[in-house]
Amino acid sequence: MRWGILGAANFAREYMGPAIHAAKGAELAALATSDPAKAQGFQAFAPGIRVHGDYDALVADPDIDAIYVPLPNHLHVEWTVKALEAGKHVLCEKPIALVESDFDQLIAARDKAGKFAAEAFMIVHHPQFIRARELVQGGAIGRLVHVDATFSFYNDDTGNIRNQADAGGGGLRDIGVYTFGSARFVTGQEPTAIPHANLRFENGVDVFAQVAADFPDFTYSAVVSMRMFPHQGITFIGEKGVLRLTCPFNANVFDIAQITLETGGQTVTTERWPSTNHYVLQVENFVKAAEGGAPYPCPLEFSRGTQRMIDMVFAAGGAA
Repeated sequence: MRWGILGAANFAREYMGPAIHAAKGAELAALATSDPAKAQGFQAFAPGIRVHGDYDALVADPDIDAIYVPLPNHLHVEWTVKALEAGKHVLCEKPIALVESDFDQLIAARDKAGKFAAEAFMIVHHPQFIRARELVQGGAIGRLVHVDATFSFYNDDTGNIRNQADAGGGGLRDIGVYTFGSARFVTGQEPTAIPHANLRFENGVDVFAQVAADFPDFTYSAVVSMRMFPHQGITFIGEKGVLRLTCPFNANVFDIAQITLETGGQTVTTERWPSTNHYVLQVENFVKAAEGGAPYPCPLEFSRGTQRMIDMVFAAGGAA
């Protein structure tokens, strides 16, 4: 599958570009950027990559099968739909949409084009989350009682798109997708209510959120912030054990990817994945799904559920 990248974002250059280049069944063939200097960073690891001077040219390129979209959040729906209408498969950075209703357009465009489209929610491709789901749903910690998640970093740069309301910035959209989506993935359940949402805004974007949610069989709490020291983790607490993921969202960047299971008699089992690259796995799973219809862990319908939860939190916090 021949891939093109829509824009020379730093994240694309550092992570997803190399992942596409390294993935089995994928070839990084083209890039759209009007800045030759930015293209050089991609040519360093993919010397044969073609460079288009604008986005429309890449979308229209007949030699490209799939497009990766790392543009600012407010452009995701527009360019995902354009690429689908041009007959391309599309992998779009999260959040692929800004509100749940956007998914009506995305799913309709996907189905009409007969192509595959997904949000780049890479963590569900990592074996630590696949294993966590097996353990929790398999009863390793008994009946699940509570889930607690935290994801934070510090960024108060007003020039950064994460701090710009017009670009769809804010902590919930940037990293809340992980704290919310990971709990949904592991448990297979959806929130029924948000009884508490303490949101703090600066310049029109949420920079801190303290959230409590009710799920059918357990309670949930989370802290998401762009104004705290970097920290991440998610814990699943059951009647007969505790499962902890100490580096769930930036595997092998923030720390080593691992899960720790504590059960009766203070028995502790740790599993680690020191070299797994979930970006490469994401691309390989996308190719299999697009070309052969293989099951995919987070189709648009899954991502829609995460956006629904984000919308519920905004509403509960008085932002909608």
